[in-house]
Amino acid sequence: MSHDNLGFTSSTDTLQNPRKVWSKGYQNENDSKPSYILEMEEKKKSAHEQNYADYDPYNYRMVEHPTTNAETMLHLLKGSLGTGILAMPKAFYNAGYIIGLIATFIIGLFCTYCMRILVQSEYELCKRLRVPSMSYPATAEAALAEGPMWLRRCSRASVHIINGFLMIYQMGTCCVYVVFIASNLQLALKTWINLDLNVYMAIILLPLILVNYIRNLKFLAPFSTLANVLMFAGFAIILYFIFREPLSFKDRAPVGNIANFPLFFGTVLFALEAIGVIMPLENEMKTPKAFMKPFGVLNLSMSVIIVLYAGLGFFGYIRYGSDIEGSITLSLPTDEKVGKAVQIILAIAIFFTHPIQCYVAIDIAWNEYISPAIGKHRFKLVWEYVVRTVIILLTFVLAITVQQLDLFISLFGAFCLSGLGLAFPAIIQICTFWKIAEPRERKIMLAKNICLILIGVLGLIAGTFSSISEIVEKFSKK
Repeated sequence: MSHDNLGFTSSTDTLQNPRKVWSKGYQNENDSKPSYILEMEEKKKSAHEQNYADYDPYNYRMVEHPTTNAETMLHLLKGSLGTGILAMPKAFYNAGYIIGLIATFIIGLFCTYCMRILVQSEYELCKRLRVPSMSYPATAEAALAEGPMWLRRCSRASVHIINGFLMIYQMGTCCVYVVFIASNLQLALKTWINLDLNVYMAIILLPLILVNYIRNLKFLAPFSTLANVLMFAGFAIILYFIFREPLSFKDRAPVGNIANFPLFFGTVLFALEAIGVIMPLENEMKTPKAFMKPFGVLNLSMSVIIVLYAGLGFFGYIRYGSDIEGSITLSLPTDEKVGKAVQIILAIAIFFTHPIQCYVAIDIAWNEYISPAIGKHRFKLVWEYVVRTVIILLTFVLAITVQQLDLFISLFGAFCLSGLGLAFPAIIQICTFWKIAEPRERKIMLAKNICLILIGVLGLIAGTFSSISEIVEKFSKK
């Protein structure tokens, strides 16, 4: 899912306790061991002392403000409305409307399946280790530690690999946001102010740095709520523009250029994949068992999300055809006040979502690596603000260098989410159930997951190569 993740991070509990969500698995500055290892050891010892005959992690999750099934589903659905879904019409242009429809549903099924096996693996590992919950990196390390011998030596490294992919993805999302905000403001205001795109990026740089100086996300809760309202209003207006006149299939390709399919793949992954928030959402639920039921929260939410993405991609492409831009907002008529309004509305909404996305990258960089390295430094708080500033500047430099919204989305979707969303969950399931699976079950599991790993690796290589090639080609034409 466009991990805009707007819906989840607007949760009051999450905003007030952001470390609960992302930092289980990050190193404690006062200890040499990662904090999630210490946490697991402490909870494991406590559980053993009470001699639980059959440990069920769900019974030992201490959540201050647990979410209901409906609230969890709403968080997932709200999180689907972001820059990713706005890029779906361009993705359909690359694939063709028939191939786009079919492939979106197939990729959506793959994503949903991988989310399911990741949550199942976490639950199984929590039972073995007698801990209530684990983060994505912690799950990966625990799984690889129990997998085939040749993978066990990679268990410690898996934490850093997943953290690295998460950081790159979140920073990439921030790059997309910078380009999105600047592009929409430029288009909406060009009637009155004719400025270069670089100027708009420079104008929003300082506000972005300042808003990312907010260390406690609970202070962003009102702005996040406002962003949600603006998002829904913006999408309602977009649907109005799509359906206000009869649609025509003239000059609309049912099958696109095969060379552009990797771009489609990366964009859909960027839009649909919600692997980063699935585990925190499930861990925060009042009734987590309902999350994985056949007609439970995950399946129902992802079904609605896939239909939304496929629908907007299909009808958006049919409406605008080859004139579609990297974001459908850039294709709206700017000679109408309503068109300008939706561009400004969504630019504001994405602006207030930026610090929530960037928080993850800052949290990993600072709490996992930099803070433990400098210890109890006299100017530790100053260094934290330096890190925050550097991360924003890095995303800004990359955004102002490339400035191609659709290629950014495809690049980071293919490079990061092919691994995080497809390959890694498959590897984690293999390792988790390696010892306990029956021979026949193991063969089936290996066959399915090897296919997923191959798809993930192929998507990563092909999608990244295609995106970079397109970026280089754009540069060569300048």
